[in-house]
Amino acid sequence: MKTQLTTTVRVRGKGEAKAQAFADALSRVQAAVMTGSPHVLLRIEPQDVRVVQAREAVREEAFLLLFLRRERRIYSVELDVTVSVTAINPDEVAFVVQR
Repeated sequence: MKTQLTTTVRVRGKGEAKAQAFADALSRVQAAVMTGSPHVLLRIEPQDVRVVQAREAVREEAFLLLFLRRERRIYSVELDVTVSVTAINPDEVAFVVQR
């Protein structure tokens, strides 16, 4: 009934800070695991995180094209996260029919 699985999912995240980009990517792990599994998930525990791609995009902004010039940075990461999943397979549970 209760099974232990290990799987790797690829997630992406963006943010205005490096930590925010990582947090955004890691918050998407649960949704990525749930879409690929028909099981009812009990626990998702990250085992390993590997950075596939990390980018920094720099863009210049200005108010009315002349005033208050600044550089705006956007960070994006793509991660391969290996997770250990504890799940229940609902197909293996014997349900009693009541009438």
